[in-house]
Amino acid sequence: MESWPWPSGGAWLLVPARALLQLLRADLRLGRPLLAALALLAALDWLCQRLLPPLAALAVLAATGWIVLSRLARPQRLPVATRAVLITGCDSGFGNATAKKLDTMGFTVLATVLDLNSPGALELRACCSSRLKLLQMDLTKPGDISRVLEFTKVHTPSTGLWGLVNNAGQNIFVADAELCPVATFRTCMEVNFFGALEMTKGLLPLLRRSSGRIVTVSSPAGDMPFPCLAAYGTSKAALALLMGNFSCELLPWGVKVSIIQPACFKTESVKDVHQWEERKQQLLATLPQELLQAYGEDYIEHLNGQFLHSLSQALPDLSPVVDAITDALLAAQPLRRYYPGHGLGLIYFIHYYLPEGLRQRFLQSFFISPYVPRALQAGQPGLTSARDIAQDQGPRPDPSPTAQ
Repeated sequence: MESWPWPSGGAWLLVPARALLQLLRADLRLGRPLLAALALLAALDWLCQRLLPPLAALAVLAATGWIVLSRLARPQRLPVATRAVLITGCDSGFGNATAKKLDTMGFTVLATVLDLNSPGALELRACCSSRLKLLQMDLTKPGDISRVLEFTKVHTPSTGLWGLVNNAGQNIFVADAELCPVATFRTCMEVNFFGALEMTKGLLPLLRRSSGRIVTVSSPAGDMPFPCLAAYGTSKAALALLMGNFSCELLPWGVKVSIIQPACFKTESVKDVHQWEERKQQLLATLPQELLQAYGEDYIEHLNGQFLHSLSQALPDLSPVVDAITDALLAAQPLRRYYPGHGLGLIYFIHYYLPEGLRQRFLQSFFISPYVPRALQAGQPGLTSARDIAQDQGPRPDPSPTAQ
């Protein structure tokens, strides 16, 4: 096949021309990603010369260059101006860090906290501007929610409410679904699902008026069955589905809905080992004797130890989540879902594309390794596994009429 001149004429005129235009408009930053993209295009050009006819190679190179530059371009951002945002769960973690960043950007921030005298609340009061307002709210108390909704309506008549960040969440026990009291499921649903639902519905008149944003912090545990997070994951799954419904239903109003699915980050609740130890002891104290005998205390100890080990690997820098929330609030075209944190792409790929058996093994080895309950361990006196019972029963008589 006859080779054609390098560089490839029209494609190499088109790609640098667009790159130069984006640089002049500050849509593109001159740095390693851009240089790496140009090197990749040069390698692709060399490959196309040897494998494709000239016109086909020209089309492939031009299309690839256009797509790469589009991906490298900075997303268009809306001005902050006088926009107001309400963030729930600002005592610590993502909510606290997001409130501080949005305040420095010039937002009017309404930050709800569980305790106005908590360290996080005092920190916000000390380091943020007068635009930030602290509001006490417990999402399990309808009176608190009503008070915050009324305050928001009264104090944002001129600026309007641009965004709601549903960040507050709770996880109580780390244990199998059978070991978790039903009250645990109800509490998680009350905070993680119904709390966000009430806040969203209550503020929708303001958000529809401003064609604003709803940003909700969910969890990958709502997308896949992480071991021992049944109560937490169930509430997050319901929350993600609800926000998907809102996303479709509010589209005619111009309200954009985004979900943040972060990896494991070292928030204050994650770092509080004493808290998880107390909850483990509480679970052991309230567990029915039958379940305690079947599973064994060592089983629960193992789960707790594995969970704490996984938390020790959590990412210390919260900025990827804060940046994702900020982008969802200000991007002209925000993403429906954000996945801040390392390794989530691999986890979701395995979950969606690998066979079920491999998915389960991966989640167990990645998060909490399996441990045999006491009743299924060999040689336990007075305890018989289901497998042994089935073997001891032997063949059953044929229930067909010929056996009578």
